[in-house]
Amino acid sequence: MEIERKYLVSRLPNDIYHNPSLTIQQGYISRSPVIRIRKSNDDYLITYKSSGLMVREEFEEKITREQFQHLKQKIDDHLIYKTRYKVPIHSYTAEVDIFKYHLKGLILVEVEFKNEKAANAFIPPHWFGSEVTFDSRYQNSYLCTLTSINQLSDEE
Repeated sequence: MEIERKYLVSRLPNDIYHNPSLTIQQGYISRSPVIRIRKSNDDYLITYKSSGLMVREEFEEKITREQFQHLKQKIDDHLIYKTRYKVPIHSYTAEVDIFKYHLKGLILVEVEFKNEKAANAFIPPHWFGSEVTFDSRYQNSYLCTLTSINQLSDEE
């Protein structure tokens, strides 16, 4: 089970670049149901996610580099490129995604929780911006369909 809240970032913390980071490429074999492939540094994964926004099932398996390369040829829409910084916030880890290329300028932060009660009680720090947990346009499976982040504001 994945329980997470997602926010736009209003201002990056000053020490963001001192935190551990991952270089991520991800694409979607299917958007419904969500079947995602991901290269995260030197790890390769395939993930199934159920429908939902804050709470949903998630199953993840490791795959080989060769499997990733093969499946990458079969993705729908665009590959997503981003750098993810892992920032400690009290007892949580905020995952700050700074998107590249066609999504350059978009910065999102996600925080995962053990249960819905903890998720609902979470008070975000001042550098978090607007919450977009319940806005499906900010799910990566939708973002991969965009050619520019300008499309996000065009749809509001």
